[in-house]
Amino acid sequence: MRRVPDVRPPALRPAAVLPGPAPRREPVTVALAGAEFGWGSSGKLSAVLSALRERTQVPLRFVGLASGLGRPLLAEHSVERWYDLPDAAADRRGAVGRIVRSHGVRAAVVVLDGAVAAALQAAGVPTVFVDSLPFLWTEGDRAALPLDATVYCAQQCVDLPPECEGILASVASLRWVEAVIGTPPAGFPLEFPAPRSGTAGTPGTAGTRPWCKALVSLGGLGAPRLPDWTAYPRVVVPAVLDALADHGVQEAHLAGNLPAGLLSGLVERSPAGLRVTAGPLPHSTFLAELTRCDVLLASPGLTTLLEAGRLGVPTVCLPPQNLSQIFNGRAHSRAVGADVRVAWPGSVFREEEALGLRSKGEDHALELIYGGIGRVAARADGSPGTAGLRAAVLAAVRRAARGADWGALTAAVGTGGAAQVADALLAIVGRTPAPGA
Repeated sequence: MRRVPDVRPPALRPAAVLPGPAPRREPVTVALAGAEFGWGSSGKLSAVLSALRERTQVPLRFVGLASGLGRPLLAEHSVERWYDLPDAAADRRGAVGRIVRSHGVRAAVVVLDGAVAAALQAAGVPTVFVDSLPFLWTEGDRAALPLDATVYCAQQCVDLPPECEGILASVASLRWVEAVIGTPPAGFPLEFPAPRSGTAGTPGTAGTRPWCKALVSLGGLGAPRLPDWTAYPRVVVPAVLDALADHGVQEAHLAGNLPAGLLSGLVERSPAGLRVTAGPLPHSTFLAELTRCDVLLASPGLTTLLEAGRLGVPTVCLPPQNLSQIFNGRAHSRAVGADVRVAWPGSVFREEEALGLRSKGEDHALELIYGGIGRVAARADGSPGTAGLRAAVLAAVRRAARGADWGALTAAVGTGGAAQVADALLAIVGRTPAPGA
């Protein structure tokens, strides 16, 4: 792997921002969409929408496309209407074209959903595409990426495997941006705070107050072609809660896209001495919870890791749910300088085999990963393997308690991506004429 060059562009001045009093203008309609794959895309859309609200002098209205999995995270934003889209490519393009015409859509921002971005471009809508996983793609993924997007914003990464370079070289309008993440709650410092650790002594070393409160984040859990999205939490959560109780943590909140029945069952079976609450959190609430917890245990979605890093929160990476999370967990441990990653045992799947399969396209690797997790979940109580997983989580928690440079991954890629994406969109809005003009 080679290090990604620091090619961060200077911030663009939104063309819509004019000197002097702004004349009254009709709202400009912007379409938005995020991949139906976990909650990372919706978290990034939330961050971009917040940045747009802060930066624009042009009234904007939003219509949402697809993104059914992530809509609850975006409930705090004003999206006028959401549209479900057909699965078939031709039908999807037709539906997008009708929506564009009926709402007079003049620009779009899409996170990771290449099919929707391509449909918007085909309908004549200038589109900002946000690729938060540029390190993941190989030639097998070429057809799924909107390489001709009006602006293709690739999020900075620590390492870029050589097999990705040909894909990125094909992008017509490539722009590297910093991490697209949410802004911490008001009153919390924007600079990286001192590391926190989990025993008694000096902050940033092995020795502060004991950890009392943990946040366990599983994210959106869903993905196309995932046969059973409850398999992962059924295996992982009991091991995590047991490990936290063993470490002396007193309180934990379980956040993620979990059905009420499964949530209540996990809470009821929580170990003695650990008070467990559960339920999904809107994006801003999740960020606020990060500021209040002592340690985060997360399936390693990149947005979550970067947002926790910005706040300096001690973080343990749980076993990966998918292919990108293998990369994310490894990059996080390397950056913070501590082995705080929990890997699956080889009996579930071997990471190197999954990484090898990606040369054929991401779906081939996902088939191996999903199959392994499904098989271990199908066994009674997740055994054998749960006891070993509990021990592995506890060991990672103990290593995290010694302290690490928790902000290192986020510092390496910057935190200004949401504003940079917003500026790219506002530049498009400023030069795109209104329908009929």
